[in-house]
Amino acid sequence: MTSTIQQSRYRVEGMDCASCASKIDTAVRRLQGVEDVSVSVTAGTMTVKHQGDEALAPAIAKRVSGLGYKVIPLPSNNTQVAKAEVDTHACGCGHDHHDHSSHDHDHEGHDHSHGHDHDHDHDHGAHGHDHAGHSHEAEGEAIAGLHGHDHGPTSGPWWKSAKGRLTIASGVAVAAAWAIGKMVPELDAWIFTAAMLVGLIPIARRAFMAAIAGTPFSIEMLMTIAAVGAVIIGASEEAAAVVFLFLIGELLEGVAASKARASIQSLTDLVPKTALVEENGKISELPAEDLPVGAIILVRPGDRISADGVIVSGESSIDEAPVTGESTPVRKGADATVFAGTVNGDAVLRVRVTAAAADNTIARVVKLVEEAQESKAPTERFIDRFSRYYTPGVVVVGALVAIIPPLLLGGPWGEWVYKGLAILLIGCPCALVISTPAAIAASLSSGARRGLLLKGGAVLENIGKVTAVAFDKTGTLTEGKPKVTDLIGLGMSETEVLRLAAALETGSSHPLAQAILGRASADGIEIPSIFDAKAIGGKGVNGTVDGLDVFLGSPQAVADKVSLAPEQSARIAALNDEGKTVSVLLAKGSVAGLLAMRDEPRADTAAGLKALTDAGIKTIMLTGDNKRTAQAIGKTLGIEVRAELLPEDKQRIVGELKRQGLRVAKVGDGINDAPALAAADVGIAMGGGTDVALETADAAVLHGRVGDVSEMIELSKRTMSNIGQNITIALGLKGVFLVTTIIGITGLWPAILADTGATVLVTMNALRLLGGKRKPVTA
Repeated sequence: MTSTIQQSRYRVEGMDCASCASKIDTAVRRLQGVEDVSVSVTAGTMTVKHQGDEALAPAIAKRVSGLGYKVIPLPSNNTQVAKAEVDTHACGCGHDHHDHSSHDHDHEGHDHSHGHDHDHDHDHGAHGHDHAGHSHEAEGEAIAGLHGHDHGPTSGPWWKSAKGRLTIASGVAVAAAWAIGKMVPELDAWIFTAAMLVGLIPIARRAFMAAIAGTPFSIEMLMTIAAVGAVIIGASEEAAAVVFLFLIGELLEGVAASKARASIQSLTDLVPKTALVEENGKISELPAEDLPVGAIILVRPGDRISADGVIVSGESSIDEAPVTGESTPVRKGADATVFAGTVNGDAVLRVRVTAAAADNTIARVVKLVEEAQESKAPTERFIDRFSRYYTPGVVVVGALVAIIPPLLLGGPWGEWVYKGLAILLIGCPCALVISTPAAIAASLSSGARRGLLLKGGAVLENIGKVTAVAFDKTGTLTEGKPKVTDLIGLGMSETEVLRLAAALETGSSHPLAQAILGRASADGIEIPSIFDAKAIGGKGVNGTVDGLDVFLGSPQAVADKVSLAPEQSARIAALNDEGKTVSVLLAKGSVAGLLAMRDEPRADTAAGLKALTDAGIKTIMLTGDNKRTAQAIGKTLGIEVRAELLPEDKQRIVGELKRQGLRVAKVGDGINDAPALAAADVGIAMGGGTDVALETADAAVLHGRVGDVSEMIELSKRTMSNIGQNITIALGLKGVFLVTTIIGITGLWPAILADTGATVLVTMNALRLLGGKRKPVTA
């Protein structure tokens, strides 16, 4: 791609059905210098890739506004090439950030040495974080227009919109014509024609503009031909009513479309508009969108948190339901990550801001969903192609119905022309064209509200066909950090063993040290001071605590100092066989206790895997960790295990599964499994909020719940069946009215109802998908 290709985003107001989108798409595509156009009815947005010609942006806006829509340019990251470079950069460097946990685990699995560098890990994390922040700079501007106050196309009550005012005017004109027609029956035809023109002139103007811009068979054109034809054959009363009904239908479509739009936009409303910022000991109020990264904000009990950040001080329960759908509040303290839009429970928190407003989790989710809605699903592409031939076909059928019976069979012209016009109205493809995007948009919004992100309709279609799911272990099936699983006192109490071990580990950022300190804190143990602490590279750490000379290290390092009793060695071996890392505590030269640690499965992993196997989906664990640790975890979870794999091995295994005829989804942290994610039919990134590599996979599970993978598959299946229902409604109603029109049972009124009625029914059916709630996963 050359560096001159630019990308511009626009909000398009007044666009509320799929034929609007295809008209805009066709019109903009015909402009010289435009490379690609994607339009989303539900998001009310349009993205145009075009050559870097300054005169082109105004030309695009002029072309769209000429079709009768209001266009607002959105701030956008214009240079495509720079964007691509930033993303690659994020992936490369994020590798460090994400990978250090699995690196530690592989190390921990293969080598039970307990010696560790106190600073290494800390730097690692900071380094990764730095780059993670950098990766979104280019996207920042793209969401600026979205964050805060922009509520999309159909903002305000319906009667204040241009379409609403036109519908009211047309209704008043038809009612007035009916009243005057009763008083002056001989002027009936002229009065109704005038009433019809109130609504028809704007429609005909749009039809003409669309025809010039390359869409001759638009719904407006069909409507104009039918209304004018009806007046010519003396059915002006029906013509006026049909125009009015058409406008009502369009208005209903607009209301339904804005409801789907509001569902995802309402996420941005969760973020408070202002924040309390602490600076030089003073508290001041700042707009949330102006908060700089690194600022310290004060969050009072009951307040919504105004930015993504890390707690600096304070401990409180955080209600994450608005963002994650998780009903139970989560207890969080210093160094825990919090998200914008969540509610602080019972204590004051000081939070350091880690992402600018336009780059917080909610803003990124909204942007991803809007972009996903612009990308078409295979079913939708097929229906678009089908409707391109369907509408002209209907025009031909209408013309034949109007001409052949009178010409060849001597039928009355008036009656058959009337039937031909009714067929034109039945033939409008609106309901059919909206059947897929309406359902997909509703699904994407409903998924996003539950932390399930899918990159567009194609992914949503594919994920329901998945027959095998391959999971990464560290951080996906497991928590991603070790926990103390066993405390064994040999010569002193378990509490004392933990107290002395925690004293030795104070100040270390190594994952195993953090596990010991975390357990001590959870058990409410007061950690004593340590003197002469010294880390012995690759072996362990020693020091003086309470006057005792103590050492904590791997069994190998301890064996060099004292001989282990056979029963102690057997105990250590048994723990190792369970995939646990063992540290041995020496006090006064003898073995005082053992601490075993393991990266434990997430709380919902077993239930999540069961939900998949119950649905007939094969599950498999692919991990770089050592066989013993992996097999132990696999046995606990009842999942097939392939261990000691390099990234290319994971990719190869995914390929093997596909050759067996399976549709494979790969679930990982989205970074160090990039090759396997790319090789799978669907790559799903999994993680906690901001850490998850949203941009690198086809789909993402924001809240790290294994059960959400089966939720995603279920959502896809529900969506595909909803699309099937929609297509049946759209084509079924048309088929019925086509027959009844030709037989002569129904006329123009029911014909327009067949179209707008079907469109409204299809949209309302699709909106049922918005109601999907997360089912609690039970073990």
